[in-house]
Amino acid sequence: MKLTILQEKLKEGLNLVGRICSKSTTLPILNNILFKTEKSFLILSATDLEVGIKWRALTKIEEDGEAVLPSQTTSSLVGLFPDKPIQINSKNLQVSFECNNYQSTFKSLDPEEFPIIPLNIEGEYLKLPSRNFCQGLNQIVNLTSPSTAKPEISGVYLLFQDNLIKMVATDSFRLGEKTLYLEKKEGNVKSQSLILPQKAARELINIFGENSGDLKIYFSPNQIVFESQMEEANVPQIQFISRLIEGEFPNYQEIIPKKSETQAFLSGKELLNQVKSASVFSGRTNEIKIEINSKKGTVEVSSQSPDVGEYRSQIPAKIKGNDVQISFNYRFLIDGLLNINSEKEKEVVLELAGQEGPAVLKPSGDQSYLYILMPIKKT
Repeated sequence: MKLTILQEKLKEGLNLVGRICSKSTTLPILNNILFKTEKSFLILSATDLEVGIKWRALTKIEEDGEAVLPSQTTSSLVGLFPDKPIQINSKNLQVSFECNNYQSTFKSLDPEEFPIIPLNIEGEYLKLPSRNFCQGLNQIVNLTSPSTAKPEISGVYLLFQDNLIKMVATDSFRLGEKTLYLEKKEGNVKSQSLILPQKAARELINIFGENSGDLKIYFSPNQIVFESQMEEANVPQIQFISRLIEGEFPNYQEIIPKKSETQAFLSGKELLNQVKSASVFSGRTNEIKIEINSKKGTVEVSSQSPDVGEYRSQIPAKIKGNDVQISFNYRFLIDGLLNINSEKEKEVVLELAGQEGPAVLKPSGDQSYLYILMPIKKT
Protein backbone atom coordinates (compact mmCIF):
# COMPACT_ATOMS: atom_id res chain seq x y z
CA MET A 1 0.00 0.00 0.00
CA LYS A 2 1.33 3.39 -1.00
CA LEU A 3 -0.73 6.58 -0.82
CA THR A 4 -0.75 10.31 -0.01
CA ILE A 5 -3.50 11.99 2.02
CA LEU A 6 -3.90 15.37 3.72
CA GLN A 7 -3.27 15.32 7.47
CA GLU A 8 -6.56 17.10 8.25
CA LYS A 9 -8.56 14.62 6.19
CA LEU A 10 -6.92 11.54 7.76
CA LYS A 11 -7.33 13.03 11.23
CA GLU A 12 -11.07 13.46 10.56
CA GLY A 13 -11.45 9.84 9.47
CA LEU A 14 -9.44 8.40 12.36
CA ASN A 15 -11.42 10.39 14.93
CA LEU A 16 -14.69 9.21 13.40
CA VAL A 17 -14.02 5.48 13.09
CA GLY A 18 -12.05 5.43 16.34
CA ARG A 19 -15.32 6.03 18.21
CA ILE A 20 -16.39 2.49 17.36
CA CYS A 21 -13.19 0.70 18.31
CA SER A 22 -13.70 -1.64 21.24
CA LYS A 23 -11.32 -1.72 24.18
CA SER A 24 -11.41 -5.49 24.14
CA THR A 25 -8.91 -7.64 26.03
CA THR A 26 -10.25 -10.91 24.64
CA LEU A 27 -10.14 -9.73 20.99
CA PRO A 28 -7.32 -7.16 20.80
CA ILE A 29 -7.77 -6.73 17.04
CA LEU A 30 -11.02 -4.83 17.76
CA ASN A 31 -8.86 -2.01 19.19
CA ASN A 32 -7.53 -1.46 15.67
CA ILE A 33 -8.57 0.24 12.42
CA LEU A 34 -8.41 -1.43 9.03
CA PHE A 35 -6.75 0.73 6.34
CA LYS A 36 -7.68 -0.41 2.83
CA THR A 37 -7.33 1.15 -0.62
CA GLU A 38 -9.97 0.73 -3.31
CA LYS A 39 -9.66 2.49 -6.68
CA SER A 40 -8.98 6.14 -5.73
CA PHE A 41 -10.22 5.85 -2.15
CA LEU A 42 -8.77 5.11 1.25
CA ILE A 43 -11.29 3.22 3.39
CA LEU A 44 -11.01 3.14 7.19
CA SER A 45 -13.08 0.50 9.00
CA ALA A 46 -13.73 -0.34 12.65
CA THR A 47 -16.10 -2.61 14.55
CA ASP A 48 -16.90 -3.87 18.04
CA LEU A 49 -18.92 -6.77 16.53
CA GLU A 50 -22.19 -5.02 17.49
CA VAL A 51 -21.76 -1.96 15.29
CA GLY A 52 -19.36 -1.18 12.48
CA ILE A 53 -18.30 1.85 10.46
CA LYS A 54 -16.63 2.53 7.10
CA TRP A 55 -15.26 5.94 6.09
CA ARG A 56 -13.98 6.88 2.63
CA ALA A 57 -11.75 9.66 1.36
CA LEU A 58 -10.40 10.50 -2.09
CA THR A 59 -6.62 10.03 -2.03
CA LYS A 60 -3.64 9.76 -4.31
CA ILE A 61 -2.97 6.02 -4.44
CA GLU A 62 0.15 4.56 -6.04
CA GLU A 63 -0.17 0.97 -4.79
CA ASP A 64 -3.18 -0.86 -3.38
CA GLY A 65 -3.00 -2.69 -0.10
CA GLU A 66 -4.30 -2.94 3.44
CA ALA A 67 -3.05 -2.74 7.01
CA VAL A 68 -4.44 -2.98 10.55
CA LEU A 69 -3.16 -0.29 12.92
CA PRO A 70 -3.90 0.60 16.59
CA SER A 71 -6.64 3.21 16.73
CA GLN A 72 -5.54 5.32 19.68
CA THR A 73 -1.83 5.43 18.84
CA THR A 74 -2.39 6.21 15.17
CA SER A 75 -4.93 8.96 15.94
CA SER A 76 -2.61 10.53 18.52
CA LEU A 77 0.33 10.53 16.13
CA VAL A 78 -1.56 11.93 13.13
CA GLY A 79 -3.10 14.62 15.34
CA LEU A 80 0.43 15.87 16.15
CA PHE A 81 1.53 16.03 12.52
CA PRO A 82 1.53 19.42 10.73
CA ASP A 83 -1.31 20.21 8.33
CA LYS A 84 0.58 18.80 5.36
CA PRO A 85 0.27 15.74 3.07
CA ILE A 86 1.08 12.41 4.72
CA GLN A 87 2.72 9.60 2.78
CA ILE A 88 1.70 6.12 3.95
CA ASN A 89 3.70 3.13 2.77
CA SER A 90 3.28 -0.48 3.86
CA LYS A 91 5.36 -3.55 3.14
CA ASN A 92 5.50 -6.90 4.94
CA LEU A 93 3.27 -5.69 7.80
CA GLN A 94 5.47 -2.63 8.33
CA VAL A 95 3.66 0.70 7.81
CA SER A 96 5.51 4.00 7.61
CA PHE A 97 4.00 7.49 7.99
CA GLU A 98 5.93 10.49 6.66
CA CYS A 99 4.82 14.11 6.97
CA ASN A 100 7.31 16.96 6.48
CA ASN A 101 10.19 16.01 8.78
CA TYR A 102 8.05 13.63 10.87
CA GLN A 103 8.52 9.92 10.35
CA SER A 104 7.25 6.83 12.16
CA THR A 105 6.78 3.12 11.57
CA PHE A 106 3.98 0.89 12.83
CA LYS A 107 3.71 -2.87 13.01
CA SER A 108 0.51 -3.94 11.27
CA LEU A 109 -1.59 -6.87 12.39
CA ASP A 110 -2.61 -9.38 9.74
CA PRO A 111 -5.51 -7.84 7.75
CA GLU A 112 -6.88 -11.34 7.16
CA GLU A 113 -7.70 -11.56 10.88
CA PHE A 114 -9.76 -8.35 10.92
CA PRO A 115 -13.49 -9.17 11.31
CA ILE A 116 -15.61 -8.83 8.19
CA ILE A 117 -18.20 -6.06 8.56
CA PRO A 118 -21.38 -7.32 6.83
CA LEU A 119 -22.86 -4.65 4.58
CA ASN A 120 -26.29 -5.41 3.15
CA ILE A 121 -27.51 -2.56 0.93
CA GLU A 122 -29.62 -4.60 -1.47
CA GLY A 123 -32.99 -4.46 0.30
CA GLU A 124 -35.53 -1.73 0.99
CA TYR A 125 -34.21 1.77 1.60
CA LEU A 126 -35.35 5.22 2.65
CA LYS A 127 -33.73 8.62 2.12
CA LEU A 128 -34.47 11.53 4.47
CA PRO A 129 -32.83 14.65 5.98
CA SER A 130 -30.06 13.53 8.32
CA ARG A 131 -30.37 16.36 10.85
CA ASN A 132 -34.14 15.94 11.33
CA PHE A 133 -33.80 12.21 11.94
CA CYS A 134 -30.99 12.65 14.48
CA GLN A 135 -32.74 15.49 16.31
CA GLY A 136 -35.83 13.32 16.73
CA LEU A 137 -33.76 10.40 17.93
CA ASN A 138 -32.01 12.64 20.44
CA GLN A 139 -35.34 13.42 22.14
CA ILE A 140 -35.92 9.83 23.24
CA VAL A 141 -32.59 7.95 23.12
CA ASN A 142 -31.82 8.35 26.84
CA LEU A 143 -35.12 6.82 27.96
CA THR A 144 -34.16 3.21 27.22
CA SER A 145 -33.52 0.61 29.92
CA PRO A 146 -30.20 -1.27 30.23
CA SER A 147 -32.19 -4.34 31.32
CA THR A 148 -30.83 -7.72 30.23
CA ALA A 149 -34.04 -9.39 31.40
CA LYS A 150 -36.03 -7.32 28.88
CA PRO A 151 -33.64 -6.70 25.97
CA GLU A 152 -36.51 -5.40 23.82
CA ILE A 153 -36.67 -2.18 25.90
CA SER A 154 -32.88 -1.70 25.92
CA GLY A 155 -33.11 -0.09 22.50
CA VAL A 156 -35.11 2.43 20.49
CA TYR A 157 -38.18 1.20 18.64
CA LEU A 158 -38.43 2.60 15.11
CA LEU A 159 -41.56 2.31 12.99
CA PHE A 160 -41.32 3.42 9.34
CA GLN A 161 -44.77 3.79 7.84
CA ASP A 162 -46.16 5.77 4.91
CA ASN A 163 -44.91 9.35 5.32
CA LEU A 164 -44.00 9.17 8.99
CA ILE A 165 -41.49 7.65 11.38
CA LYS A 166 -42.28 6.86 15.02
CA MET A 167 -39.42 6.66 17.51
CA VAL A 168 -40.17 5.20 20.95
CA ALA A 169 -38.09 4.42 24.03
CA THR A 170 -39.04 3.36 27.55
CA ASP A 171 -37.55 2.03 30.79
CA SER A 172 -40.98 1.02 32.20
CA PHE A 173 -41.12 4.15 34.42
CA ARG A 174 -41.36 6.69 31.60
CA LEU A 175 -41.79 6.62 27.86
CA GLY A 176 -41.06 9.02 25.02
CA GLU A 177 -42.58 8.96 21.54
CA LYS A 178 -41.37 11.20 18.72
CA THR A 179 -43.16 11.33 15.35
CA LEU A 180 -41.35 12.61 12.28
CA TYR A 181 -43.50 13.63 9.33
CA LEU A 182 -41.74 13.28 5.99
CA GLU A 183 -42.54 16.07 3.55
CA LYS A 184 -41.06 14.09 0.70
CA LYS A 185 -40.36 10.40 0.70
CA GLU A 186 -37.60 8.86 -1.39
CA GLY A 187 -37.05 5.12 -1.42
CA ASN A 188 -38.88 1.83 -1.81
CA VAL A 189 -39.57 1.03 1.85
CA LYS A 190 -43.21 0.19 2.55
CA SER A 191 -43.46 -0.59 6.25
CA GLN A 192 -40.66 -1.54 8.63
CA SER A 193 -40.34 -1.84 12.39
CA LEU A 194 -37.17 -2.62 14.34
CA ILE A 195 -35.37 -2.12 17.65
CA LEU A 196 -32.07 -0.26 17.41
CA PRO A 197 -29.58 -0.70 20.29
CA GLN A 198 -29.13 2.43 22.38
CA LYS A 199 -25.38 2.54 21.72
CA ALA A 200 -25.99 2.53 17.98
CA ALA A 201 -28.59 5.28 18.32
CA ARG A 202 -26.20 7.48 20.28
CA GLU A 203 -23.40 6.95 17.77
CA LEU A 204 -25.80 7.81 14.95
CA ILE A 205 -26.52 11.17 16.60
CA ASN A 206 -22.82 11.87 17.12
CA ILE A 207 -21.81 10.86 13.60
CA PHE A 208 -24.65 12.25 11.48
CA GLY A 209 -26.32 14.83 13.77
CA GLU A 210 -24.58 17.87 12.25
CA ASN A 211 -24.79 16.59 8.69
CA SER A 212 -26.88 19.00 6.61
CA GLY A 213 -27.31 16.46 3.82
CA ASP A 214 -29.43 13.34 3.44
CA LEU A 215 -29.23 10.04 5.27
CA LYS A 216 -29.91 6.84 3.39
CA ILE A 217 -31.20 3.91 5.44
CA TYR A 218 -31.03 0.30 4.21
CA PHE A 219 -33.15 -2.38 5.89
CA SER A 220 -32.52 -6.10 6.26
CA PRO A 221 -33.81 -8.69 8.78
CA ASN A 222 -30.88 -8.60 11.23
CA GLN A 223 -29.11 -5.33 10.59
CA ILE A 224 -29.56 -1.73 9.46
CA VAL A 225 -27.19 0.49 7.48
CA PHE A 226 -27.05 4.30 7.63
CA GLU A 227 -25.18 6.03 4.83
CA SER A 228 -24.15 9.58 3.91
CA GLN A 229 -22.91 10.58 0.49
CA MET A 230 -19.54 12.08 -0.41
CA GLU A 231 -19.73 15.55 -1.94
CA GLU A 232 -16.77 15.08 -4.30
CA ALA A 233 -17.89 11.76 -5.77
CA ASN A 234 -21.01 9.64 -6.16
CA VAL A 235 -19.99 7.16 -3.46
CA PRO A 236 -20.80 6.76 0.25
CA GLN A 237 -18.56 8.72 2.59
CA ILE A 238 -19.76 7.14 5.86
CA GLN A 239 -21.52 3.81 6.27
CA PHE A 240 -22.66 2.92 9.79
CA ILE A 241 -23.87 -0.62 10.37
CA SER A 242 -25.67 -1.96 13.43
CA ARG A 243 -27.19 -5.24 14.47
CA LEU A 244 -30.81 -5.15 15.58
CA ILE A 245 -32.28 -6.31 18.88
CA GLU A 246 -34.41 -9.42 18.53
CA GLY A 247 -37.80 -9.57 20.15
CA GLU A 248 -41.04 -7.64 20.09
CA PHE A 249 -41.34 -4.14 21.49
CA PRO A 250 -44.17 -3.78 24.07
CA ASN A 251 -47.53 -2.54 22.82
CA TYR A 252 -46.87 0.87 24.30
CA GLN A 253 -50.06 2.36 22.86
CA GLU A 254 -51.97 0.58 25.64
CA ILE A 255 -50.41 2.73 28.38
CA ILE A 256 -51.07 6.07 26.67
CA PRO A 257 -54.09 7.51 28.52
CA LYS A 258 -57.08 7.87 26.24
CA LYS A 259 -58.44 10.81 28.27
CA SER A 260 -57.35 13.02 31.15
CA GLU A 261 -59.18 14.44 34.18
CA THR A 262 -56.92 17.50 34.41
CA GLN A 263 -54.96 19.61 31.96
CA ALA A 264 -52.50 22.34 32.97
CA PHE A 265 -51.07 24.71 30.34
CA LEU A 266 -47.97 26.52 31.61
CA SER A 267 -44.45 27.71 30.76
CA GLY A 268 -42.09 24.80 30.22
CA LYS A 269 -39.08 26.94 31.19
CA GLU A 270 -40.69 28.03 34.47
CA LEU A 271 -41.77 24.49 35.36
CA LEU A 272 -38.26 23.18 34.64
CA ASN A 273 -36.65 25.83 36.87
CA GLN A 274 -39.09 25.19 39.70
CA VAL A 275 -38.65 21.41 39.55
CA LYS A 276 -34.86 21.85 39.62
CA SER A 277 -35.18 24.12 42.67
CA ALA A 278 -37.51 21.69 44.43
CA SER A 279 -35.10 18.82 43.75
CA VAL A 280 -32.66 20.31 46.29
CA PHE A 281 -35.14 19.40 49.04
CA SER A 282 -36.38 16.11 47.56
CA GLY A 283 -34.33 13.84 49.85
CA ARG A 284 -33.30 10.30 49.03
CA THR A 285 -36.59 9.45 47.36
CA ASN A 286 -36.22 12.20 44.70
CA GLU A 287 -39.89 13.00 45.34
CA ILE A 288 -41.50 16.31 44.52
CA LYS A 289 -45.20 17.15 44.72
CA ILE A 290 -47.30 18.84 42.05
CA GLU A 291 -50.60 20.37 43.15
CA ILE A 292 -52.96 21.76 40.52
CA ASN A 293 -55.52 24.29 41.72
CA SER A 294 -58.14 25.29 39.14
CA LYS A 295 -59.63 28.12 41.25
CA LYS A 296 -56.30 29.86 41.79
CA GLY A 297 -55.09 28.98 38.30
CA THR A 298 -51.78 27.70 39.64
CA VAL A 299 -49.49 24.71 39.60
CA GLU A 300 -47.71 24.40 42.94
CA VAL A 301 -44.36 22.63 43.11
CA SER A 302 -43.16 21.53 46.55
CA SER A 303 -40.72 19.19 48.26
CA GLN A 304 -39.65 18.41 51.80
CA SER A 305 -36.64 16.81 53.42
CA PRO A 306 -36.32 16.23 57.18
CA ASP A 307 -32.55 16.79 56.88
CA VAL A 308 -32.48 19.87 54.65
CA GLY A 309 -35.79 21.74 54.78
CA GLU A 310 -38.65 22.40 52.42
CA TYR A 311 -39.49 24.20 49.18
CA ARG A 312 -42.74 25.57 47.78
CA SER A 313 -43.54 27.75 44.75
CA GLN A 314 -46.46 28.51 42.44
CA ILE A 315 -46.61 28.86 38.67
CA PRO A 316 -49.51 30.59 36.90
CA ALA A 317 -51.31 28.18 34.58
CA LYS A 318 -54.45 27.68 32.56
CA ILE A 319 -56.28 24.76 34.18
CA LYS A 320 -58.95 22.54 32.67
CA GLY A 321 -60.65 19.88 34.78
CA ASN A 322 -60.28 18.71 38.37
CA ASP A 323 -57.88 19.73 41.10
CA VAL A 324 -55.26 17.09 41.78
CA GLN A 325 -52.17 16.46 43.92
CA ILE A 326 -49.56 14.04 42.58
CA SER A 327 -45.91 13.10 43.26
CA PHE A 328 -43.11 12.42 40.77
CA ASN A 329 -39.47 11.46 40.71
CA TYR A 330 -37.99 14.86 39.85
CA ARG A 331 -35.33 13.32 37.56
CA PHE A 332 -37.99 11.82 35.31
CA LEU A 333 -39.89 15.11 35.16
CA ILE A 334 -36.73 17.07 34.28
CA ASP A 335 -35.84 14.57 31.54
CA GLY A 336 -39.23 15.02 29.95
CA LEU A 337 -39.06 18.81 30.04
CA LEU A 338 -35.54 18.87 28.60
CA ASN A 339 -36.49 16.49 25.79
CA ILE A 340 -39.64 18.33 24.75
CA ASN A 341 -37.99 21.11 22.82
CA SER A 342 -34.94 23.33 22.67
CA GLU A 343 -37.26 26.34 22.60
CA LYS A 344 -37.18 27.16 26.32
CA GLU A 345 -40.09 29.60 26.17
CA LYS A 346 -42.44 26.97 24.77
CA GLU A 347 -45.71 26.29 26.58
CA VAL A 348 -46.22 22.72 27.75
CA VAL A 349 -49.29 20.72 28.70
CA LEU A 350 -49.36 18.43 31.73
CA GLU A 351 -52.24 15.97 31.52
CA LEU A 352 -53.21 13.89 34.56
CA ALA A 353 -55.62 11.00 35.03
CA GLY A 354 -55.92 11.17 38.81
CA GLN A 355 -53.28 10.65 41.49
CA GLU A 356 -52.01 7.26 40.39
CA GLY A 357 -52.50 7.12 36.64
CA PRO A 358 -49.72 7.86 34.12
CA ALA A 359 -49.11 11.54 33.41
CA VAL A 360 -48.61 12.96 29.92
CA LEU A 361 -46.28 15.84 29.20
CA LYS A 362 -46.16 17.40 25.72
CA PRO A 363 -45.55 20.70 23.96
CA SER A 364 -48.70 22.76 23.54
CA GLY A 365 -50.12 22.62 20.03
CA ASP A 366 -47.54 20.04 18.88
CA GLN A 367 -48.54 16.41 18.41
CA SER A 368 -45.08 15.24 17.36
CA TYR A 369 -43.73 14.56 20.86
CA LEU A 370 -45.25 12.73 23.81
CA TYR A 371 -43.68 11.97 27.20
CA ILE A 372 -45.36 9.66 29.69
CA LEU A 373 -44.21 9.19 33.27
CA MET A 374 -45.53 7.19 36.17
CA PRO A 375 -46.21 8.98 39.47
CA ILE A 376 -44.84 7.87 42.84
CA LYS A 377 -47.69 5.88 44.35
CA LYS A 378 -48.65 6.39 47.97
CA THR A 379 -48.33 3.27 50.10
